[in-house]
Amino acid sequence: MIPVADGVQTMKQAIRQSIIATRQNLTQSVRDEFSQRITDRLIGLPIYRESDILLGYMSVGAEFSTSAWLEQAMRDGKEIWLPKVNRQTRQLDLYCVQDLRRDVAPGAWDIPEPLMERCDRMDGLADIDFILLPGVAFGRDGARLGYGGGFYDKLLERIETCRQDMPALVAAAFAMQVVDGIPMEDCDRRVDWLLTEQDVTDCSKGVAR
Repeated sequence: MIPVADGVQTMKQAIRQSIIATRQNLTQSVRDEFSQRITDRLIGLPIYRESDILLGYMSVGAEFSTSAWLEQAMRDGKEIWLPKVNRQTRQLDLYCVQDLRRDVAPGAWDIPEPLMERCDRMDGLADIDFILLPGVAFGRDGARLGYGGGFYDKLLERIETCRQDMPALVAAAFAMQVVDGIPMEDCDRRVDWLLTEQDVTDCSKGVAR
């Protein structure tokens, strides 16, 4: 008999492989078009307009392109924090970024990360209002399947220990990344909002609009 934990990991890896392969087959022009639609929905989200400090990420490869959203957020006067992998602690350190062209460079796994010599490290996790979470697949029930490193699970756990309520947890992805039946473990946290090029889902209600 396969242990339950091993079975869950096998299911997660199968979903990862399937979604990543399918996403990679989207043409650049389609990804660009879908990314712009998602960006428009992100900046129209009420919780975005109400938030002052945003934790985002720099996209890589065939992911939803976050750059236009981050640039718009800066123009909107938001304070933008981006993560950097700390190889010693195996956790994410957060830095305030003011210029995506000058303050960011490829880091771990070639993912664009803040330059420590140009950006201030931010420790006030309780101050974050809005988090855009990366991932491979998402469910309309808020389930999130990451890339398997556990970096964001650890970060969200740290945030939870220093505040009474969590910031808004938001996911932006292509509609083909939305799947049913994503297995969840105790360390996994659901997102509050899921945005695709087709719709916006309030995951607490499982309702798309």
